Amino acid sequence: MSRLKPLPLHLQQLPFTVAQARRAGLTPARTRSRDLWTPSREIRLPRSGSFELLESCRAHTSVTSSSFISHITAAKIHGLFLPSRFEAAQCLDVARPRGESSPRRRHVNGRRLLLGPGDLVIVAGVPVTSVQRTLVDIASLLTLDELVDIADQIVCEHHSKCVPPKTAMVERNALNAYIAEHAGARGMRKLLAAMEWVRVGSDSPPETRLRLIIARSPLPDFEPNVEILGPDGLAMVAPDLANEEYKTCAEYDGNHHFTPEQQTKDHDRDFVTNSLGWHQALINRKDMQAGELILVTKLARMLVRGGWPDPKNLAGQSLRGALNTRREFQ
Repeated sequence: MSRLKPLPLHLQQLPFTVAQARRAGLTPARTRSRDLWTPSREIRLPRSGSFELLESCRAHTSVTSSSFISHITAAKIHGLFLPSRFEAAQCLDVARPRGESSPRRRHVNGRRLLLGPGDLVIVAGVPVTSVQRTLVDIASLLTLDELVDIADQIVCEHHSKCVPPKTAMVERNALNAYIAEHAGARGMRKLLAAMEWVRVGSDSPPETRLRLIIARSPLPDFEPNVEILGPDGLAMVAPDLANEEYKTCAEYDGNHHFTPEQQTKDHDRDFVTNSLGWHQALINRKDMQAGELILVTKLARMLVRGGWPDPKNLAGQSLRGALNTRREFQ
């Protein structure tokens, strides 16, 4: 078996088109060699290479005139919080403007979309539907709560000095206005219902889900982006969720909270919160997996400390066997 001629360096780690291969001096036979995979006509992928989604999209849009990336593939490029069921999706969502034929290629979901002003953006040279257009396009593929997760992510921003600053992908009012302009699209009734639950300030799906559980329970309202002030009136900490009336807050400690540096910051945060007279409930991944009972009971007990009357005796629900302590805890 003859040895294959090595690929030029710039073609070894990225998807490339047949036209690029020819410009690099490769023969047609070399582009059909066993070390290359043909996901779609005129596109080649080195089997030994590792490449990002964006590079595969670049190859597809370069060989498909007037095309752009949309739907789930666009959501991945924008880094939106998609459910895990979409992680293994192999096909790319490639679209053309309405009035042209939809792309027909292997491993491609071809679509035709009517685009409005600002519906396309360029990401590292690849045409992709904008964040707000992508949300509208995928609305019919997601549940209401999954849409809240993503919309929360899109509108999230922070201006407090207690947390790193963050700018929204799309401001909440602008996103609502855009969605209203597409009322006839598929899934819009569900998306409009989801937007009623969207709030500015949630940094992750677990934080959003915690807020939704609280909002749908008999507990009083908790809001994100509430600053806890010190005696001098300056902001000291900004918990994930807070109820100012009863000086009670909730913090979700995800995986990134387990680094030594973050744990030091969290201990200081907890000390300051308690020193200012607030009652804090720490929520973790196991709590979220266990369900509503633990979350509501933990928060109810902290609220009662702050003076909440607890008319349904939620704080009195048993946590026996539900907490990871050496002894049973009622």
